[in-house]
Amino acid sequence: MQKTKLGISVGLMGALLYLMGLFGGYFIAIAAVAYVLIREENIWLRKTAVKVVILTFLFPVISTILGAIPDLVQTVNLVINIFDESFDYTVITRIDTLLQHILGIVRYVVFILLGIFALLQNTVKIPLVDSTIDKHMD
Repeated sequence: MQKTKLGISVGLMGALLYLMGLFGGYFIAIAAVAYVLIREENIWLRKTAVKVVILTFLFPVISTILGAIPDLVQTVNLVINIFDESFDYTVITRIDTLLQHILGIVRYVVFILLGIFALLQNTVKIPLVDSTIDKHMD
């Protein structure tokens, strides 16, 4: 079993990275990833660290895009109101709220599952993320 320079196993460090990405906030996750990228030589751990950063920022981006949909619909409604017509966009707001909650659950499940797999030093392939990592890392 390979060890990190901190003396813990590579798998445990990978699992900790995912948990830091889920619960630690951006600063803690980025600090831990920076440590791994600067100090550790294990390529699996380095790729795991980059995957944590990508996923940590990917979920808020998706959430922001989903959150923009009701605003866009409301803007269209305001334009339509110029011509004394309107439609009820509360259904779209409710759907957006539901999707935001589902996205939050998916985020927790993905990070926890990836953390468990990392503990065993297994890799779960996420095609878009892994192909990006492989393309830009040695």
